[in-house]
Amino acid sequence: MAFKQQTNVSNHKLRNNLKMTVPLLALLSAFPPLTTDMILPAIPSLAKSWNVSLSLVNLNLVFFFVTYGLFLLFYGPISDRFGRRRPLLVGIAVYIVTSLLGAFVSSAPMLIGIRILQAAGAAAGSSISMAMTKDIFIGQERERILAYIAVIMGLAPMLAPIIGGWILLYLSWHWIFLMEAFMGIVAMFGVLRFPETLPVISEAPLSQVMNTYGRLLLNPSYMIMVLVMSVSFFPLFSFIAGSSAIYINEFGLSEQKYSYFFAFNALALMIGAFSCLRLIRSVNSKHLMTIGFAGVFLGGIFLLFMGQHGPWSFALPMFMVSFSLGLSRPPSNHLVLEQVDRDIGSASSMLIFTYFAFGAVSMWFISLEWADKIPVLGTTAAGCGALVLAAWVIIQKRGVKGIA
Repeated sequence: MAFKQQTNVSNHKLRNNLKMTVPLLALLSAFPPLTTDMILPAIPSLAKSWNVSLSLVNLNLVFFFVTYGLFLLFYGPISDRFGRRRPLLVGIAVYIVTSLLGAFVSSAPMLIGIRILQAAGAAAGSSISMAMTKDIFIGQERERILAYIAVIMGLAPMLAPIIGGWILLYLSWHWIFLMEAFMGIVAMFGVLRFPETLPVISEAPLSQVMNTYGRLLLNPSYMIMVLVMSVSFFPLFSFIAGSSAIYINEFGLSEQKYSYFFAFNALALMIGAFSCLRLIRSVNSKHLMTIGFAGVFLGGIFLLFMGQHGPWSFALPMFMVSFSLGLSRPPSNHLVLEQVDRDIGSASSMLIFTYFAFGAVSMWFISLEWADKIPVLGTTAAGCGALVLAAWVIIQKRGVKGIA
């Protein structure tokens, strides 16, 4: 009981100290885009220097997200059993060590192997940080904080490829891994200063804690919302894996110019999240989600009809897709978490695992040897947008907890 009272006091302080709380939660959540996007400008040149196919080098992204997703399922129950801080510190330590080792890889298989180990550590950040958000904040305040975090997180995919492009211009791609190790060290110091946020640490055996996934799978409202929200992000992951080939190989841009176009797309995510933050005070969340899903569909249609005429004719429809995802993601994540009252760490892990499981499939799909990836990406965005929008209309009619 004393521990619970102490944690409640700490969480109250964290709610009143958003300048400390929100940046750290955003940094922990941003491990995936920071880790994957920084190396994107180097992928075409790595394929040439190692004399391997682009699809083989792109497997470093696919295997990263597969491993990342699997370890998310591990960290969630562990954080419910042992608290948030200890597994988070272990995961960040693994990430730092493997990032340092990444600076010494010399082949595509070695790169893929390091990415697998890196993902095992990075997975602690996203799942546990979302659980910490649920620990600390409640109701509309949590929805607002998730929007704040999404705005800050938008900087990660916007800056990461630019940093990678400039590193390639003045140094070598090996320094990208050293930069990622430095990011991990910053996160480590932040977590060391952060108190434990879990009010009640479970005394149940670990094997019993892992059974929480069975309860989640039997929660239909939770699982339906998880699947719907995950499908909506399918085109974004396809863009991440296919963007370097599209901008560098198809449009003939330099690595630096590609990084700016990629940052432009990331800016769309951030503007979408910021718009959500501003609009959520006066517009119902369900309407924002409807607008967002419809925007993904329309962006896909525009990609199909105008995306092949040049870098800007491709970038602008993709901007619409990403803006729409940024607009809908904070209320979507909030609504998913509203479907559960316990096993929060496991629920957060299952949500993010499903995001990245779908993401790994979409990255593999777009990395196939397509003659032109742009129509494939446009069809993906239009199809997923239409599917999610239709599912969302049905969900609202049937009623789900948290929809006003």
